[in-house]
Amino acid sequence: MADETDLFELMHQCRAMRRLLPDPVSEDLLLRLVDAANQAPSGSNAQPARWIVVRDEAQRRRIAELNLSAVRAYLEMRAARPILSHQDAGRQERIGAAVRWQAEHLQEVPALVFACIELPPARAESFLGGLGTGGSIWPGVQNLLLAARALGLGAAPTTIVFRDRPAVKAVLNLPENVEPVCMIPVGYPRGRFGPVSRRPIEEIMRWDRW
Repeated sequence: MADETDLFELMHQCRAMRRLLPDPVSEDLLLRLVDAANQAPSGSNAQPARWIVVRDEAQRRRIAELNLSAVRAYLEMRAARPILSHQDAGRQERIGAAVRWQAEHLQEVPALVFACIELPPARAESFLGGLGTGGSIWPGVQNLLLAARALGLGAAPTTIVFRDRPAVKAVLNLPENVEPVCMIPVGYPRGRFGPVSRRPIEEIMRWDRW
């Protein structure tokens, strides 16, 4: 029962940590994260997930440049959107500030983990329009996030960087049939872990039918 309690506590306190320290993360810990991700299920047990862990300074700097350009465009678009009903203006601003901070300091983050999917060449062209393939990647991403939380590491998935997908693929030297799905910056957090803010279950769940 103690292990179950710990797991549920991790889930309830797996906050998106975007402000990260530049302190290096050991190779052993990074391998443990990817190993945890690799235990996740995939459709037909095809195991198409591939993981790129970027530590090289020049590569991190180039990815940070691409990400900063994409985040600026995203924040401009976000500013024009109405406030989400379940988040007040203050919370929206804090989230935007954290996204902005990370974009301006991404080159300092010690490890950028890219979750990718390797597809048969015949299916590679239709990847972006297919939702099913993501089901073989996102469980691994969640495993990685929970493992990071358990190890005291901060992490948060993002897809904004793929605004210029060909450029990101070039930096990572990905073949045509390997597509990046999300980027997860990983490092020791500057802030404290704490409970996530979510809608109450009464709002998001139904029994048997809508």
